[in-house]
Amino acid sequence: MTPSAKTKPSAKTGCSVEAALVVLGGRWKAVVLFWLLRGKRRFGELRRQLPSCSARVLTLQLRELERDGLIKRTVFAEVPPRVEYELTAFGRTVEPVLVGLKEWGERYERRLNAVAQKRVSSAV
Repeated sequence: MTPSAKTKPSAKTGCSVEAALVVLGGRWKAVVLFWLLRGKRRFGELRRQLPSCSARVLTLQLRELERDGLIKRTVFAEVPPRVEYELTAFGRTVEPVLVGLKEWGERYERRLNAVAQKRVSSAV
């Protein structure tokens, strides 16, 4: 693992949350990690699970996650080339955080739906 200068823990604020968000931040990183909790995935599988993410952006996010030691990239010498991504042991340590984020996201979506329903009810 060779972290970039920007991944130095809590460089600006002195808060460890900053260090975590530097590594997990980005539109797709946490979602990629969440899908990899279920096992190895090929690039094409990840693309299908993230249809709004361009191939270029997904590639960049995967490279950053690999650089930060959260995922392992395995290239198979085949034609056509096959590449698989999986979580490293260190990457698995983020599982409770991702599960917590998923649960919070579900609660947040229910809250938004309830607010929207309330607006529709009051408008009628």
